[in-house]
Amino acid sequence: MITRDEAYELLKKYNEEDFHLHHGRMVEGAMRYFARKLGYADEEEYWAIVGLLHDIDFEKWPEEHCIKAPELLREAGLPEDMIHAIVSHGYGACVDVKPEREMEKVLFACDELTGLIGAAALMRPSRSCQDMELKSLKKKFKDKHFAAGCDREVIRQGAEMLGWDLDYLLSETLEAMKLCEEPEN
Repeated sequence: MITRDEAYELLKKYNEEDFHLHHGRMVEGAMRYFARKLGYADEEEYWAIVGLLHDIDFEKWPEEHCIKAPELLREAGLPEDMIHAIVSHGYGACVDVKPEREMEKVLFACDELTGLIGAAALMRPSRSCQDMELKSLKKKFKDKHFAAGCDREVIRQGAEMLGWDLDYLLSETLEAMKLCEEPEN
């Protein structure tokens, strides 16, 4: 399997903007958290790498997001199950590859949500999610004008796929983000 360092170099090969690299690291951290939380600690690195690489094609080929990714990932020698997992996060938006395994459903659910939490954190005086409470996140979630690019319906669908209450997904993803948040420069 590809190492974390090799995966990060692969991500940087196709992504130069700090925003995209940061988002990859945040989803990586969330996936690590959920792997441990859900009893998949022995697969933590696999879950993390899937999270890190999930948007590998987004910066250079946004109109081919999740369509160009398999080519890039195959060239890098990634296994088909990992490619399926990565591509499945675009289900319904850009591909018909449905999340099947629990890990794929977690990625589908927390990708958009990490973006929403990150945007909400930047609006706080602390510019951090460390002091963010669930009620504050829920308020931002309900405000359709805030971080309008974060698709709330995808987040709801993800919670439903997992059989989770929306509040549980929000609170656990917020907790994951608190653990992996990077200090601002």
